[in-house]
Amino acid sequence: MRKAFLLLAGTCIAGIYSFAQEKQDSLRLINLQEVQVVSTRAGVNIPVAYTNIGKEEIKKQNFGQDIPFLLTLSPSVVATSDAGAGIGYTNFRIRGTDATRINVTTNGIPLNDSESHGVFWVNMPDIASSLEDLQVQRGVGTSTNGAGAFGASINMKTENLSNKAYGELSGTYGAFNTTKAQVKMGTGLLNKHWAFDARISGINSDGFIDRASTDLKSYFAQAGYYGANTVLKFITFRGEEKTYHAWDGVPKDKLETDRTYNPSGYMGDDANGNPMYYENQTDNYKQTHYQFLLTHTFTPSLTLNAGLHYTRGKGYYEEYKTDRKLLEYGLIPFEYGNETVKKSDLVRQKWLDNHFGGGVVSLNYKKNRWDLTFGGAANRYDGDHFGKVIWVKNYIGNLSPDHTFYESNGTKTDANVYLKATYSITEGLTAYGDIQYRFIDYSIDGQNDTWDWINGEMQKLDVNKNFNFFNPKAGLHYQINQNQKVFASAAIAHREPARNNYTDASFNEKPKAERMIDYEAGYNFSTSLYSFGANLYYMKYKDQLVLTGKVNEIGEMLTSNIPDSYRAGIELMAAAQLTSWLRWDVNATFSKNKVKNYTEFVDLYDENWDWASQVENKLGTTTLAFSPSVVANSMLSASYKGWSAGLQSNYVGKQYIDNTSSNDRALDAYFVNNLRLGYTFSLKGLKSASVNLLVNNLFNEEYESNAWVYSYYQQPDASAGTRDRYADFGYFPQAGTHVLANLTLRF
Repeated sequence: MRKAFLLLAGTCIAGIYSFAQEKQDSLRLINLQEVQVVSTRAGVNIPVAYTNIGKEEIKKQNFGQDIPFLLTLSPSVVATSDAGAGIGYTNFRIRGTDATRINVTTNGIPLNDSESHGVFWVNMPDIASSLEDLQVQRGVGTSTNGAGAFGASINMKTENLSNKAYGELSGTYGAFNTTKAQVKMGTGLLNKHWAFDARISGINSDGFIDRASTDLKSYFAQAGYYGANTVLKFITFRGEEKTYHAWDGVPKDKLETDRTYNPSGYMGDDANGNPMYYENQTDNYKQTHYQFLLTHTFTPSLTLNAGLHYTRGKGYYEEYKTDRKLLEYGLIPFEYGNETVKKSDLVRQKWLDNHFGGGVVSLNYKKNRWDLTFGGAANRYDGDHFGKVIWVKNYIGNLSPDHTFYESNGTKTDANVYLKATYSITEGLTAYGDIQYRFIDYSIDGQNDTWDWINGEMQKLDVNKNFNFFNPKAGLHYQINQNQKVFASAAIAHREPARNNYTDASFNEKPKAERMIDYEAGYNFSTSLYSFGANLYYMKYKDQLVLTGKVNEIGEMLTSNIPDSYRAGIELMAAAQLTSWLRWDVNATFSKNKVKNYTEFVDLYDENWDWASQVENKLGTTTLAFSPSVVANSMLSASYKGWSAGLQSNYVGKQYIDNTSSNDRALDAYFVNNLRLGYTFSLKGLKSASVNLLVNNLFNEEYESNAWVYSYYQQPDASAGTRDRYADFGYFPQAGTHVLANLTLRF
């Protein structure tokens, strides 16, 4: 009996010790992983406007749509989709700021393309399924969130390694033949130090717009080592996409009769008068990311974060072009029948082959009243641009399958160093300072993809530019009491011109860097049941690059620096826990977004529709394009036992398509509602199972979220002074009511 008792007691003690050790290991793992984001995120006492979006919130909205559509509940965010269903080519704006001015990082590693400055989410399909959380900083934000932040920043952190083994199967099916298949697994903590995670995904959709199909494949894998004070992680993720073009938009005269019309790939009509479309009018790209991350805690007060990264990207888009001049492609006219053919239909490919790598580092010291972060980064980009003609209609001669009609190379070195500090002046009052020096060396050489009619050759490129930017930031944060806080800040940011600003520039007008002074002030009140917040901002631009209608010497649209423009507004946020199971979150942005002393340039055609000149219209103060004065969001969410539901509502006010404030060239306001339903339950042999349903555009709102316009004059009678104004449009209609259903099994 005594032996049995001792055996039982020993077993219990061992079990308790094992449980305690497992709990300790788990807490250590969680704490070490949380340390990784300390120096790259805005904290509670940093005077900037930001929104944190956690893993659970991302998971609830993640049915295969891209990141821009998962951010639409954040203040001042407007999302759009070329295909109309949130999958494929998608984009977004924050406070009217376009994606080329929004800095995006993953684990502190930059994601923005070095030349275009944008982030192509289609190259990272289903990355949302491998995120732990993300932070959206509006305005300039902190230096640690990215070197080129200019209006907004998004800091994404990939999923933490799990301390317990798991497996997950997930499948989605719905409208437009949309499917998403996903497998996730993890080993849990092995030998108290090692852990491995992996995910593979496939997403396919026919799209709302005709032929706007997507075929997306991706994987994510990570391995981690956890020592007493050290975390080492290796992360790799890859995306592969094949997307049919839908970026031409729907002509205005088709909106009422055929909202899904897609002119991309048009080859002409067949013998019966039916339109024919090129099957391979597609974008094709593969992109692989590698990250090696180190976090080391020297003392409770001193922490090092460092990362090495490399990204390899390669791909092309292919398109059918009708009635093109052969000379523009370096092709010799040929005899066909009894005719010399100088124009013909052809198929071309435009390629991009690039390498991007570098390192980031930060050292964080926190003791007593000081919280200091010293860090920097150095990155190198090398990208080849080239074009091929792979087919010419009726061509007689030796057409090389690798006929190249332009080649150029772009290289960019981007380095920065910064010091960020917060100091507790008195109880509740914190001063913030942040200084950054950034250096850019950018060069382009070779040929552009545009024919230079003046010199009779492909446009030559010879760009070699250096930039030295000093970006200071300062502010105060005051915690009035446990429920209330206020902040105020001022920051300066600079942005170098993108590649197209140089390639499309006038011979005599070279683009200059943009500068912005960002003033922010905010107030927040919160209790356990409700909260309210308000952010005031004034973003003053100097030399902002915008389209004015001006063309260069060879007829290409160019962006011009405008001396004076601004964005000013107020962001309001509120939340209330109405009952134990019902919550309501709302936000709204009211803003003015103006260009001062704006001059519009409009092409003028003569009576024979030959280009004659450009007309200058001095319009005074106008509204910046794609900058609605009102953006509002609401989320009414309910949760009871295993059931959950959410009604998401988005209102976007009128947007002008160009910078003229013309109502003839504007997008109507729209109000869209999405309904989400979910049920999580237990099944034998499973940790959990969940069934989810997403009804997008619940009330079948008919709207367009994006557009382009080309406006021009024609003078029908040379002797008369009258001119008629015309415009060509391309609109991007979004899908009506459509449903996606998801089943997820967790082991």
